[in-house]
Amino acid sequence: MYPFYRYTKSIVKAIAARKQGDTVDLDDVAEMQFRCSLTDIDNYLEMNNGRVFTLYDLGRTDFAIRSGLGKKLLEKRWGLVVAGSTIQYRKRIRAFDLVTIKTRIAAIDERWIYVEQSMWVKGKPCSSALLRTGVTKGGRVIDTQQVLDAIGRPNWDLPPAGYVAEWIESDADRPWPPQM
Repeated sequence: MYPFYRYTKSIVKAIAARKQGDTVDLDDVAEMQFRCSLTDIDNYLEMNNGRVFTLYDLGRTDFAIRSGLGKKLLEKRWGLVVAGSTIQYRKRIRAFDLVTIKTRIAAIDERWIYVEQSMWVKGKPCSSALLRTGVTKGGRVIDTQQVLDAIGRPNWDLPPAGYVAEWIESDADRPWPPQM
């Protein structure tokens, strides 16, 4: 089940933080913390891999609100979409661990915003994800320049480079729909 209570709580905290001046810029790394709960774990008593992706939603929402994008999403009736992702797991997260999610924009192109997220426990990285995300209007992804204009950063530029560019290129070679 989707963690609606935790999601709502994280939105309220992000709004309060923004009102108190705890904002993030597009170049910043946003951090938020939570405890791994019993509803997050699997039969191996560690955080379920599917739950990791779900909880990364909270980190992206926190970043959007604290950066000012959240307000523009509401004003313009825009939505957010994840159009692709890759993830690596390196360390287990156990029940009741204090987890820090770090979220940053890794790159941006004409259509997509590439977001990098990681989960940390006791200063050690546990997982890292790279996501291709977009802003939508009427069910269609809009140009990122329109988003940057709306949030007052029309000249902000962070083209894909390194592993992000390699992932984009590799993912473009992947057949769709899959040949089965």
